Amino acid sequence: MKLEQSFEVRAPLQRVWEALIDVERVAPCLPGAQVTEIGEDGTYHGDFQVRLGPTTAAYRGKLRIESLDEAAHRATMQASGTDRRGQGGAKATMRSTLTEDGEITRVHVHADFTITGRLARFGRGGMIEDVSNRLLREFADCLRSTLEQPAAQGAPARNGTTPQRRPIRGLSLLLHALLDRLRRAFPGSG
Repeated sequence: MKLEQSFEVRAPLQRVWEALIDVERVAPCLPGAQVTEIGEDGTYHGDFQVRLGPTTAAYRGKLRIESLDEAAHRATMQASGTDRRGQGGAKATMRSTLTEDGEITRVHVHADFTITGRLARFGRGGMIEDVSNRLLREFADCLRSTLEQPAAQGAPARNGTTPQRRPIRGLSLLLHALLDRLRRAFPGSG
C-alpha cells in the first residue's frame, strides 16, 4: 500500500530537518509510538500500539535510517515490526523530502507499507489508508506545535517531556477516519 502526504511547518528548513532525522526527538509525536532502545548500529527499537474498535495491535519493531541526503534534505527510513502475539506484522519504507519557501518548510512524505495479520482486514475499503493519513496529520500537528515556537522557547526535548507521549486514541482515530471518508463521499455536506 502506498501513502503520500505533505504538510507545512512555519519554521526554518534546517530546524525541521534536524528534528525529523532525530528519531528519539520526534517519536513522541506519533501516537502510540515509543523508542525503547538504540542499537550500537544506529537501529532504533521500539513499540507501537493501535486500537481500532475491538482490535488492538501491539507491535515490537525497529527503524533504521537507510539514507540521508543533507544537501537535498531527503531521508529514507526502513521500519519493520511484528505483532507481539505473533498474529501479523508490518514493514514500511518512508521517504521524506523537505523544501523551503520563505519562512515555511514543506515536508513531503511517501510511504510504501505492507501489513499482515489481524489489522490487514482493515485494509479492505481503504480504512488502513484513512487511519494512516490521520496518524500522519496528528504527527504533523504535533511537530508544528513544537517547532513553530520561537527558538528561545525550545525545540522538542529528548527527555520525552516536550512533546509528551500520548497513547493512540483508537476510537477517536477510527471515527475521524470514517468522517473524512464520508466528507469525501458527500462533498459540500460538512
